[in-house]
Amino acid sequence: MSRIESLAPSGLTAKVVEKVGHYRWTICALLFFSTTINYMDRQVLGLLKPLLMKDLVWTETDFGDIVAAFSLMYALGYVGMGRFMDKVGVKIGLPIAVVGWSIFACLQGLMSTVLGFKVARGGLGLMEGGNFPASISTIREWFPAKERALATGLFNAGSNIGAVVTPIILPLIVALVGWQLAFIVVGALGFIWVVAWGILYEHPEQQKLLSAAELAYVRSDPIIAETKVPWLSLLTYRGTWAYLVGMLMSSPVWWFYLNWVPGYLNKQYGVNLMAAMAPLVTIYFLADVGSIGGGWISSHLIKGGMRTLRARRIAMFCMAGCVVPVALVSQVSNMWAAVLLISLAAAAHQGFAANLYTIVSDTIPANAVSSVVGIGGFAAGIAGMFVALAVGRILDATGGNYMVLFVGASVMYPTAVFIMHLILPKYARTEAGTE
Repeated sequence: MSRIESLAPSGLTAKVVEKVGHYRWTICALLFFSTTINYMDRQVLGLLKPLLMKDLVWTETDFGDIVAAFSLMYALGYVGMGRFMDKVGVKIGLPIAVVGWSIFACLQGLMSTVLGFKVARGGLGLMEGGNFPASISTIREWFPAKERALATGLFNAGSNIGAVVTPIILPLIVALVGWQLAFIVVGALGFIWVVAWGILYEHPEQQKLLSAAELAYVRSDPIIAETKVPWLSLLTYRGTWAYLVGMLMSSPVWWFYLNWVPGYLNKQYGVNLMAAMAPLVTIYFLADVGSIGGGWISSHLIKGGMRTLRARRIAMFCMAGCVVPVALVSQVSNMWAAVLLISLAAAAHQGFAANLYTIVSDTIPANAVSSVVGIGGFAAGIAGMFVALAVGRILDATGGNYMVLFVGASVMYPTAVFIMHLILPKYARTEAGTE
């Protein structure tokens, strides 16, 4: 008899199931806020790009090289911190990562050279690489399979909230204290989060605020015997390779939006930091809708009886189709038409990502989830580095023509979904007990 059944007389179990509690969503909220802060810290540079290029006399190549430094170290941080999270656990590991990236985020305000920004952005990337491996592992620990895509979509929505909040508050901060202190003010938010995590987080079995009924619900998936998984053996899992493909082809596109869309709006439509507030808030607010909606689609299909990986495939196929129109961005003359096309693509990316991350917990042993997320993040970061190097040079060589960049972004997701479909097993590990 399960713990939840032992708590209720016959006939009342269904009512107990309906009231299992909601503390797991408090944990999801903590992950949401860490992701929000994570993206606020990385978004500041892109928003300040026109100002920094003018004040510090940067070229597009200089900016691209700084972004590439972040991407390289983010790649190393993703894979290294992923393994670190599996070793020490997220209770300790995630706050270490947040403290680290907050320090480097603040240090950017003290830099005045391209090299200095490369060092600060590199450190930021190294430590920010720990957020998603830790968050996916936490979702795996705190949620049953049928809720993971929704929970992932919710915490991943923090990336968009960060990208929404930052263009709203940053112009005010810059106007009050200048761009140097703006880096420090935003960077310091991570220290507040660490205090909240220390107060609210504990492993499910040790969390006194978690009811027995909710613990039983969290542990309601079939129990699968788990053994130690050597790192190299992770490359034998189909889910690892499917995740790698999805990350390689989607993450560099998302980083392109974060780092270059503010500059694109400035160059194409003369939008300054203050005027960029409305279009950027629109883009990332709709991306938030996509993040939650993409997770909801597959979770809804699974609850309706569809097998897990089939539901994930369908959701990602829908998201990939919504990306395609972004190819037309550079061909439209109206700013808001361009903004809406980018918004649709950003929303689709986040819906795609919500399901992509969840594929790892569907197909990989629980004690290796962070490691696989780290491997995928490493691959994406390396790809993102080369993309950033290329973008800066393409823009310098073409006088700022973005057409080839948006066309390239439009084809990446459909291609990724097709390749992933060929790689993925028919059934998820959580359903079949294998794979």
